[in-house]
Amino acid sequence: MPRISRLNRSEVAPELRDVYDQFLQDRGNVPYFFRTLAHRPEIFKTATAHMHAVLNTGTLPPRLKELLVVRTSQLNCTSYCLASHTAISLRLGTTPEQIEALTKWRDSSLFSEAERVALHMAEIMTSDSLHYSEEDLSDLKRFYSEGEVIELMAAVGLFNYFNRFNNMLQMEPTRPASAEELAEAGVTPVTA
Repeated sequence: MPRISRLNRSEVAPELRDVYDQFLQDRGNVPYFFRTLAHRPEIFKTATAHMHAVLNTGTLPPRLKELLVVRTSQLNCTSYCLASHTAISLRLGTTPEQIEALTKWRDSSLFSEAERVALHMAEIMTSDSLHYSEEDLSDLKRFYSEGEVIELMAAVGLFNYFNRFNNMLQMEPTRPASAEELAEAGVTPVTA
């Protein structure tokens, strides 16, 4: 039983239904997190827009940002975000072996040096942000422009927020939408 109810498409304001429909089209579900946020349409709209801007704009590949999201969610023990963003990361080209090695990335040859400094930044930002040194930042800036550093930090920061929200509500991973939900949104189910 959810700690706070999740609104179905039929329960939200008409201006939110387009966002629900886009989630159904893109993901085959409306994430429970966003269905919960829909109790406050202003927060729902800004959170979905911010997530899109953080993960899908800029110059860095979404795959790298998703890799950091997965690592952040591992550190925060957020099964909700791990389920969703591991699947997205794999779809974007991260290998199952990389996902498996992510908790011990320092000892793995599966990650480039640029990925390693980004993963280090994600870990420090998540667990001890006051102690990210000038040397750490210099290492990061060897691979990433200042704008790209902002992109990386925005992904980690956003998911620290999302992780804590979902952990507090003990959110379970989102299930695929029913055929009825998909039909209501005009989305054709994908068949294998």
